[in-house]
Amino acid sequence: MPVLVMKFGGTSVATLDRIRRAAKRVGVEVAKGYDVIVIVSAMSGKTNELVGWVGETSPLYDAREYDAVVSSGENVTAGLMALTLQEMDVPARSWQGWQVPVKTTSAHSAARIEEIPPENIMTKFAEGMRVAVVSGFQGVSPEGRITTLGRGGSDTTAVAFAAAFEAERCDIYTDVDGVYTTDPRVSAKARKLDKIAFEEMLELASLGAKVLQTRSVELAMRYKVKLRVLSSFEEQSDDAGTLVCDEEEIMESNVVAGVAFSRDEAKMTLVSVADRPGIAASIFTALSEGGVNVDMIVQNISEEGRTDMTWSCPTDQVARAQKAVADAKAEGIINYHEVIADTDVAKISVVGIGMRSHTGVAAKMFQVLSAEGINIKVITTSEIKISVLIDRKYMELAVQALHDAFELEKAA
Repeated sequence: MPVLVMKFGGTSVATLDRIRRAAKRVGVEVAKGYDVIVIVSAMSGKTNELVGWVGETSPLYDAREYDAVVSSGENVTAGLMALTLQEMDVPARSWQGWQVPVKTTSAHSAARIEEIPPENIMTKFAEGMRVAVVSGFQGVSPEGRITTLGRGGSDTTAVAFAAAFEAERCDIYTDVDGVYTTDPRVSAKARKLDKIAFEEMLELASLGAKVLQTRSVELAMRYKVKLRVLSSFEEQSDDAGTLVCDEEEIMESNVVAGVAFSRDEAKMTLVSVADRPGIAASIFTALSEGGVNVDMIVQNISEEGRTDMTWSCPTDQVARAQKAVADAKAEGIINYHEVIADTDVAKISVVGIGMRSHTGVAAKMFQVLSAEGINIKVITTSEIKISVLIDRKYMELAVQALHDAFELEKAA
């Protein structure tokens, strides 16, 4: 029988009633003739509770025991889902990561999936099991210890299973009914997309759209896994939600697919750095080793052998960045006059595969922002994305103006 993967996030399984509702959706797919692999998250709020307990018990905790504790939330959901399906006379069985097994690296709390052998689950399907309910977010290390994949890891688990079992599709059930042109809470004109290309979704996910976890989109794009994002709280039709797929499967699309934004950005500048070969490597190696996630980078024109280096990073990493460059200066690795941090900025991005074949997107974006009196602090571009840093107080105005200017409320 064809295999379908269905993933239910924490809000979709937050209560026993919601688990029953999710189980009914699974039952519908079983009735259509699918063998179903259900990936479940912990019930909403449970992972945070477990993380809190670990912190209270051992502030300098053993990462192996951290994974053993925080992975237990998914196990509870998997067991309850399997029991619910059994009550519906659907042959179901729960599976923990080590039982599949989901083989991962040994990087506890940030493990990466290396292999998912399908034999154990496929054998049970052949024996009459119709639903395998798998605990998301977890696996087993080469040493035989439980590992976790990091926040949002259940999305990655679902896509990895879809790839390993050559599933017809991977349905991600969440608390939104699809991918929108921008956040509907910011623009009332935001429109749900019927389809979006992998590359566009990857850019939107990396820019702060929290519908899908970035690693899951990367995996889906690599293995050509069709993803469908849909709501677990609304009645479903065959064309519900948003399909994330290959560019070739989208007949026509707007030049710009969406406007993404991130509030929690900071702009940092090293003033008067020696302009010499290797200086950028020295700066960003120090930041990388300090655990700073750098995004946009701009180097000013050199004057008298000195230059300024600017980058953006999350606001909660500013202190880490300041320490990293200060330590590098103390060790004589780099030399600069001062470091300036502006923590009152936002990042706005327009994304669309249509940019490859259409000119003028950047000009239009900058004209729109100029007309609204919004000053641009930093600009970066890629083949299908243009991002700018602006003052945070203008963020919503910028999103709304760009959404209107590119007429994203209209379908192609």
